Amino acid sequence: MSDPSNPNIQKRSTPQWALYQRENFWKQNEGNWPPFNTDKRTFLTDPKALEEKARMSTTHLANRQAFYRHRIIPRMLVDTNLRDTTTEIWGHKVSAPIGFAPIGINKIYNDQAEVPVAKVAGELNLPYCLSTAGSTPIEKVGEANGKGPRFFQLYMPHDDELTLSLLNRAWNSGFDALILTVDTWQLGWRHDDVANSNYAFYRGIGADLGLSDPVFQKRCAEKGIDIKKDPVAASTLWIDSIWHGRAWSWEKIPWLIREWKRISGGRPFALKGIQSVADAKKAVEYGVDGIVVSNHAGRQVDGAIASLDALENIVNAVGDKIYIMFDSGVRGAADVVKALALGAKFVFVGRLWVWGLSIMGEEGVRHVMKSLLADLDILMAVGGFNSVKDFDRSILESYPKSYSLIAEKSAI
Repeated sequence: MSDPSNPNIQKRSTPQWALYQRENFWKQNEGNWPPFNTDKRTFLTDPKALEEKARMSTTHLANRQAFYRHRIIPRMLVDTNLRDTTTEIWGHKVSAPIGFAPIGINKIYNDQAEVPVAKVAGELNLPYCLSTAGSTPIEKVGEANGKGPRFFQLYMPHDDELTLSLLNRAWNSGFDALILTVDTWQLGWRHDDVANSNYAFYRGIGADLGLSDPVFQKRCAEKGIDIKKDPVAASTLWIDSIWHGRAWSWEKIPWLIREWKRISGGRPFALKGIQSVADAKKAVEYGVDGIVVSNHAGRQVDGAIASLDALENIVNAVGDKIYIMFDSGVRGAADVVKALALGAKFVFVGRLWVWGLSIMGEEGVRHVMKSLLADLDILMAVGGFNSVKDFDRSILESYPKSYSLIAEKSAI
């Protein structure tokens, strides 16, 4: 099973990620079990099992069903011994076309918050994207990530001085691309969270990225808030500054692009949350470098189009004019391949590593992401693919949209 003495391993330009499968198959011989497998019954790399173990709800059905209507067509008797999983994103050569999506308030999943996630991303040479709603100062996350490629996701305040402070901190900490999320000026209606009054920021938990900002500290002082003595008031002011319920429009985008390019010396700027062809065309018109086709894992506009269907529409319209990325609903390597085959240049995953973080901290994140890399490596080996450039529409058989009307649990 993935012979470690295979001479092709030494000739490959990327690691034999597939050996991680062998490593876990061998553990029982040593009296051990794979990570998460505390009951010695279930080998937990299956996303459904991870969801159950992490006690989190499922993603919206539309995102998952959109993947099911596309099927990969493998090719046989292809020499894949020297297959290469790498790609480039914004000047960075990375291990695979897979990145860590920005997810806020990691403190509620693990006490170490974003630090172990950024560390693992750096180890694996996969891009890490830090959320403005993160639980850790930007500088500390950058240090944990080491030399890994890293991007900053912005929730833009209605306070230009604060925005510029965040951008400067990000750039000075090695985050060299900016991704503005445009679908979350405030949180969508999330039934379970509302019913349980579940909002950690209003309990004074997880706002360290903001509380460590010098401009925000000045804002607290102006309002008579002592951050150390009243973390609830400070955290509330912070989150109400970035999930503020006050929509931005396209008119603000030229200012943000100009300021980021000035601060970063011209590094990329992207929009995250694009779902319509009209908005994708608008992004091209405004000179945006890239877009992330995403519906925020189905947690913002209830009943919205599946992210994968949006990707297909957008690639057809502007695929040759802008760098297109994708997220929402990815659960394994086959999903990554399908998104790439439909025209995405890069894919971000979120819930997979969050489940790992919540179950077993740093080791959980490492296990989940190494498993995903192994899954991709093996899929390429047995499916007849030597490069991520082989993933195009010719490798898919696609069926008409036909989504069942099964009720779904509310998203986290």
